[in-house]
Amino acid sequence: MRAVETDPGTLPRSVVLALWLTATDAAPGVVVRHVQGDDEPHGVVGLPGHADPASPAGLRDLVTAWLAGPREVCALLPAPGDLGGVPAEASAEATEAGECVVVTTPAGSWAAVPEVTAFGSALEPGHLVTWRVRPVPRWSAHVVGTLGSLADAERELRTSLVTATDALDALDVARWRDDAADAIERLRGGSTDAWPVPALDGRRARVLQLASRLLAIVDLATVDEGGAVNLWQADQRSTALREVERTARHALSAATYGAVGARL
Repeated sequence: MRAVETDPGTLPRSVVLALWLTATDAAPGVVVRHVQGDDEPHGVVGLPGHADPASPAGLRDLVTAWLAGPREVCALLPAPGDLGGVPAEASAEATEAGECVVVTTPAGSWAAVPEVTAFGSALEPGHLVTWRVRPVPRWSAHVVGTLGSLADAERELRTSLVTATDALDALDVARWRDDAADAIERLRGGSTDAWPVPALDGRRARVLQLASRLLAIVDLATVDEGGAVNLWQADQRSTALREVERTARHALSAATYGAVGARL
């Protein structure tokens, strides 16, 4: 049985980067430190204006370039069959990675997709990350139409929480999984205070916290079916959980959308 990632504070790198890029007073060094975390230094391929093969671009170069002026930013979390607003030019890479950041500045629009390679052991894990940047068309109208508003996201998350909780209750995972009781307890608590993100307003913090918690619940509930259920019940629960997962991914993205500076 595989281990379950149930820490609701584990945010995709694209979400962390997008939130920092929408902060009005972020310093590049601070952004890099929070986005990289325990990773090896991130590399960047395809950064506009950086074509020196003798000096590969790093995350600081990307952050410095995109913090320099007006910008519109959003993290997108696509899945097979649901691009979640990702421009077609980056859809294959972003879907494989499960995430990307889209940015518009006065110089144009781009998508940055993190390519992550894990190394080390379970006790001492490590990650090599390369952000691959490619130009894309203006994305904001399509993304906003796909994701909806932050208020919409919060409302849909509340409904999805009931569905996800019912799925856990039906599986009674705390009874048949030794690790599940502690995992469920961790999902009930916590806040965004210790997350590697800038200061957030109340609604944005609530949406981030609830969406990441729902994704962890879905992960916990779909490890396996648990108790004796028939195929119809399993299919009904899987369908419901897929919709919960989609809602949570879209809500995480909606919580990262922001525009800084003059209208682009």
